[in-house]
Amino acid sequence: MHSLADFPITEKWPAAHPERLQLYSLATPNGVKVSIMLEETALPYEAHRVTLDQDGVLSPAFLSLNPNNKIPAIIDPAGPGGKPLALFESGAILLYLAEKTGKFLPADAALRHETIQWLMFQMGGVGPMFGQVGFFHRFAGKEYEDKRPLQRYVTEAKRLLAVLEQRLAGRDWIMGEQYTIADIAIFPWVRILSGYYEAAELLGTDQYPNVQRALARFVERPAVVKGLATP
Repeated sequence: MHSLADFPITEKWPAAHPERLQLYSLATPNGVKVSIMLEETALPYEAHRVTLDQDGVLSPAFLSLNPNNKIPAIIDPAGPGGKPLALFESGAILLYLAEKTGKFLPADAALRHETIQWLMFQMGGVGPMFGQVGFFHRFAGKEYEDKRPLQRYVTEAKRLLAVLEQRLAGRDWIMGEQYTIADIAIFPWVRILSGYYEAAELLGTDQYPNVQRALARFVERPAVVKGLATP
């Protein structure tokens, strides 16, 4: 493939600016990770809103880009070697954009791997567990008579918040003074607990002051404000 026109997804979501990075996403915690990163790096991009239904992530056009039918996904027309690159999985996209721009990932090898460690902490723990809290507290799962699944995920979410609370003690960000892709990955998920999930009281989020302090700083960043509203 040598141009955006070679990607079937562009037939359903045409690119008005084919020279820009194309973002296919929705304003979920995983989705806004990438739009925030794009705003932070100031890379020119074009956002396409992809809904979580048959016309969106389950459409043949989207599946041609991401067979796992999840947002976000991107096509970078100026990928490695000057060739278009398609990627899905928000963590992989964050790593790619950090390496492409040389931003928000430490150059020091040890610090770089430590940052990736915390990115994986979000991908493997924070995202899945916080998402289950949302399902069982706010969405269809709240109708289940058996509350043991909810309690299971509430307990695990509290444990993960405690890990973050300890990590942020005496630190501005996950990696200290340096703001990184670890923060960009983690804080959209922390934010949704007290926001859309309405789980602040359930989880006792005020018991994690370091987490709340860092979250407050995060949502005040101009790039975060823009990224949270895209698309």
